[in-house]
Amino acid sequence: MRYNFAKKLLLVLLACCGKLYTASAQRPMVHNPIIYADVPDLSMIRVGDTYYMSSTTMHMTPGVPIMKSKDLVNWHLASYASDTLGNQDELALRNGKSTYGRGSWASSLRFHKGTYYVSTFAQTTGKTYIYSTKNIEKGPWKVSSFKPSYHDHSLFFDDDGRVYLVYGAGKLQLVELKADASGVKPGATEQVLIENASAPAGPNLGLPAEGSQLFKIKGKYYLFNITWPKGGMRTVVVHRADKLTGPYEGRVALQDLGVAQGGLVDTPDGQWFSYLFRDYGAVGRIPYLVPVTWTDGWPVLGDPAGKVPTTLTLPPSKGLLPGIVASDEFSRRKGEPALPLVWQWNHNPENALWSLTDRPGYLRLKTGRVDTTFLLARNTLTQRTIGPTSAGTTALDVSHLKDGDFAGLALLQKRYGLVGVESRNGQKSIVMVSAEMEKPVELQRLPLTQNTVYFKAECDFTERKDVATFFYSLDGNTWKAIGGPLKMAYTLPHFMGYRFGLFNYATKSPGGYADFDYFRITDKSTGAK
Repeated sequence: MRYNFAKKLLLVLLACCGKLYTASAQRPMVHNPIIYADVPDLSMIRVGDTYYMSSTTMHMTPGVPIMKSKDLVNWHLASYASDTLGNQDELALRNGKSTYGRGSWASSLRFHKGTYYVSTFAQTTGKTYIYSTKNIEKGPWKVSSFKPSYHDHSLFFDDDGRVYLVYGAGKLQLVELKADASGVKPGATEQVLIENASAPAGPNLGLPAEGSQLFKIKGKYYLFNITWPKGGMRTVVVHRADKLTGPYEGRVALQDLGVAQGGLVDTPDGQWFSYLFRDYGAVGRIPYLVPVTWTDGWPVLGDPAGKVPTTLTLPPSKGLLPGIVASDEFSRRKGEPALPLVWQWNHNPENALWSLTDRPGYLRLKTGRVDTTFLLARNTLTQRTIGPTSAGTTALDVSHLKDGDFAGLALLQKRYGLVGVESRNGQKSIVMVSAEMEKPVELQRLPLTQNTVYFKAECDFTERKDVATFFYSLDGNTWKAIGGPLKMAYTLPHFMGYRFGLFNYATKSPGGYADFDYFRITDKSTGAK
């Protein structure tokens, strides 16, 4: 009898374990990185059951993108806080000036008493910007700007209604703002919060602690920063205090794969995550989620071994199309926005020189001045590249190029590559140019005797391979590689992952134009097919 009872008990236990295993196996899983694209310096909030995230796009316009998600995994662009930061020559690619790698930097996103706030700062203008709105997706946004430019600041609303910025690198400081966050509070003085925020990571200082993000959880203040010890890797450091002004105690919170810089977010059911990013070569700085548990009042980041997990128990990703990047046929119905949010201009555009209505169903890029190089040409329209692979394709009507005009498809970074049509002395040619060595070199030129031509650029970011290939087609079906492969590289002067770009510029006289029929993006490589 005892034997039969034990046997039955064992069978019951095995059945229960099987059900648990099956349930576990059926749980949705998502892979890190959450977004395999350039979305750096992220700041995230949850309002009810909806998450919002801001990021950095520096020299792109519009700026300070806002993304939305219901599950922390699947994101789509919802709005931009900034149309333009200003009208300086550097922001508009005028008089040989540019603001590559500068413009608006790390933003801070907050929700306080029914109002959304997102702040940023710009070396280009020397100002700090505070944008606010009641409707984060539709606006309108109110902007306040003031000097100085507070580096890598965190906007913080305390429980007593007072508003602050925490900012700096290495030495972290605090300054109080007006109640509406529109500027520094009159009479407020800057004070040091932490003399050396890098100290928990050791004495071998490389990158001093920056990227501040401040949170108040269960009465305690938690300050997240990134530091980079010499000979080590990007590291998350967390300080905590019982009072805003300190004293603060700190510790290393995560040191794995170089995943760092970000903060904390919780889910409606009480889970905690840290949102961070990783430098990942030419595709840019890509977001990761790391689970967080709490021990003795400290956030503990990572899996049980303190590592960044490969998978997370969250809803599966539906991919980055069309939420982060998207194809565009350039056809617009009445009432639709001129350009979807996935598009950004390289620096401030000249709006009189582009149109979707001059020839319905086409993007027309007109020339309004003479330029000497692609990187100084205005009105290059861009989208992110995405990993591990992606390809962008366009069809181009070049019948109205003037002598000296050059139009086509680019991969934008300092070490750019492009394929296009150049009109020279009455002859049109397909040309592939590589700036892999940071100076443009023509790798191949072919005669063109028709007015419509097709271009494709393919990117392979798999395990940081970072190689791009350019193609052309005369019929949109049969593709041929042109020039040579471009070894892409993430360079600090641009500080941004590679972007697909549609361009047209004049080298002799303005007044010509190019018509782009569509831009189509895919997350697959098709080669010469």
